[in-house]
Amino acid sequence: MNYILFDGTVRNALLPFTFTRPVADIRVGILTIREKWEKYLGSTTTSLTEEYLSEKFPMVELEENVMINASFLPNAVLAELVSNLEPNQAVFKGEEVIAFFTQDSQEEVDFDTYDVIEYNDDCIMIEHTWDIFQKNDIALREDFELLTEDRKSQPIPKSVNVIAPENIFIEEGAKLEFVTLNASTGPIYIGKNAEIMEGSVIRGPFALCESGRVKLATKVYGATTVGPHSVIGGEVNNSVLFGYSNKGHDGFLGNSVLGEWCNIGADSNNSNLKNNYEEVKLWSYETEGFAKTGLQFCGLMMGDHSKCGINTMFNTGTVVGVSSNIFGSGFPRNFVPSFSWGGASGFTTYITKKAFETARLVMMRRNVEFDEKEMRILEHVFEETKKWRKE
Repeated sequence: MNYILFDGTVRNALLPFTFTRPVADIRVGILTIREKWEKYLGSTTTSLTEEYLSEKFPMVELEENVMINASFLPNAVLAELVSNLEPNQAVFKGEEVIAFFTQDSQEEVDFDTYDVIEYNDDCIMIEHTWDIFQKNDIALREDFELLTEDRKSQPIPKSVNVIAPENIFIEEGAKLEFVTLNASTGPIYIGKNAEIMEGSVIRGPFALCESGRVKLATKVYGATTVGPHSVIGGEVNNSVLFGYSNKGHDGFLGNSVLGEWCNIGADSNNSNLKNNYEEVKLWSYETEGFAKTGLQFCGLMMGDHSKCGINTMFNTGTVVGVSSNIFGSGFPRNFVPSFSWGGASGFTTYITKKAFETARLVMMRRNVEFDEKEMRILEHVFEETKKWRKE
């Protein structure tokens, strides 16, 4: 069967991360949503997403297809329902469609004519940006079970101080010596060719994905995911780095999400709790205002290719768009539009020529090409986000 993951109704609520990727390519837990579905279904997938993203993330449509709402994370029961769908059938959870069968001969999809299968069990749905860190604990535990089932971990080195070793899985090529791993509070997954340097103290649940690095004497509190080729240091709590991003120095990152190709300067910190302990409000691209999150703890949401200089201070509930460069003393405002250059004293537009030069150099360091597709996506984001910048 041909499976297509579509963005659904939540795409705008997941900006700035969905400016540069389909919903399916958001990382939560150990794997991206796409990787989860492909592993459960035993099949590759493509995406139905925004037109400007379709060159990089093309959709493959065949005579018969199953469309899957990418905001839903799969589990064994749900994957079985989806894989067994037949023509004119759909799976719903309440008012939300999870998946439906479609044929290229259909002119339109009318769910009133479909045989609806109600899914009433629990499942994880990513509806807001803060869900990525808020639901990372349970997603990480589920991914750990999925990835390690019937597999044997590499041995834990003798120098490692370990609690609950049965909840630790180490992939081939990983390096770790003289570190403390406490997996009594949740599983710890160490990916292929990843490294945890000496003196680090890590409390699960925690995932260090392929070729990720934890620098010397890092402190990690649970429900944290360090995506592929990402680096962390200092103090990190309940945060997700999608991939190729660096928070490599002292400083605190908590209840936060970083996209790809981000860099946090040395001794930078974010607040994840307001001084008056009130509910955190976060910039909403949908309402173009600050929306209630229902959370007391909420930190930094930073889109792809954004950077901050040394000693940057982020207020509770700060949203930074794509390709912004933040520096200087004081707290920048709680919403920094894409392609902004500056800090607390004010911002100017970060022109695309300069932004692309930086992106090319950053990606080259990881042997990844900044190609024409990537450039066209960022050019579109630049134009789409003009209205929020003060030109």
